[in-house]
Amino acid sequence: MEIILCVTGSIAAIESVKLARELKRHDIDVKCFMSDDACHIIHPYTMEFATGQKVILELTGEIEHVKHASADLILVAPATANVISKFAYKISDNHINALLITAAGQNTPIMMVPSMHDAMFQAVQENISKLEKEGIIFMDPRMEESKAKFPNLDDIVLKVLREMSSDDLKDKKVLISAGSTYEAIDPIRGITNRSSGKMGLELAKEAYLRGASVTLLAGEMKVEVPNVIPVKNVLSANEMASEIFDLIPEQDIFISAAAVADFSPQEYEDRKLSSSHSFKLELKTTPKIIKQVKKINPHIFLVGFKAEYDISPEELIDLSNKQIEETGSNMVVANDVSQEGAGFGSKLNKVILVDNDVQETDLISKKEISQIIFDMIINKIEI
Repeated sequence: MEIILCVTGSIAAIESVKLARELKRHDIDVKCFMSDDACHIIHPYTMEFATGQKVILELTGEIEHVKHASADLILVAPATANVISKFAYKISDNHINALLITAAGQNTPIMMVPSMHDAMFQAVQENISKLEKEGIIFMDPRMEESKAKFPNLDDIVLKVLREMSSDDLKDKKVLISAGSTYEAIDPIRGITNRSSGKMGLELAKEAYLRGASVTLLAGEMKVEVPNVIPVKNVLSANEMASEIFDLIPEQDIFISAAAVADFSPQEYEDRKLSSSHSFKLELKTTPKIIKQVKKINPHIFLVGFKAEYDISPEELIDLSNKQIEETGSNMVVANDVSQEGAGFGSKLNKVILVDNDVQETDLISKKEISQIIFDMIINKIEI
């Protein structure tokens, strides 16, 4: 994959160095065009180091604007008011504008990351709308301190990878639950579990990269969720159930990766319990959310998770098949959380995927597991 990274004269150009390095870490070949104003902010040698290639600063007899216009994606980051407005009216007065106009004529995807003062950003909204109608992709900036700031690098990279993906989940709605629930005992104490939300987040990222319309239903998370992933936050098992039941009718796929509490206190104390004396805590069972999903939406592709502790693979497979029978799940992802280096809080896991067949993975990253899960889903649904 090849990206042409156009760096223009915003102070956010200093972030383009890190952006280029991040893109290269994803095996993307990056070629850089820099404007004259950008060269006043960072030296071209910096971008040459970041990309591993000579930086294009002007047009020569090699007609660089034509040579590179057929890349997989043209990324303008940062995009100033100047480059946005000139491109909106197809003014070709430098090598970057010439590249953009040529690329647009060849239907090459173009993505812009605006970065400027808020007043300027508001002033160019008409030009942004004009370009969006022409199919140009814009990333929302971070609005802070009266400035339209450069988004987080992770958000830009995810958006870039999504635009360059195979789109094999395009037009599919995917709901993923993640993290742990918290069942309050009193205003400051409660029952929870060790789930970090890492597996659910990797699944949400993978669905996003494949072009799906994703919603992440997040309980307590120990990882930061990128801004490009839409999130609904919940706390308790009951809140999780309520949100899922509201969202399920419109979804094509639901992956129940959250570690929902099986028990909650029978009674909630609205004042802090005293630690000066002992007390008994009576528990009640929480709703079995996954058992209701197919009753609400019989056509949804349902993936359940099964976490057990210190049992044999055979027992784990038997329990997974039992869950499939009881819930109508199309697939169950099972794992033994007692395994060293795997499970809660780890970046790695070793799982057994159970549907009509049984597939056991090695100890691999949760990102790799999410890729395997979606490959299996896509093979079983009509895209």
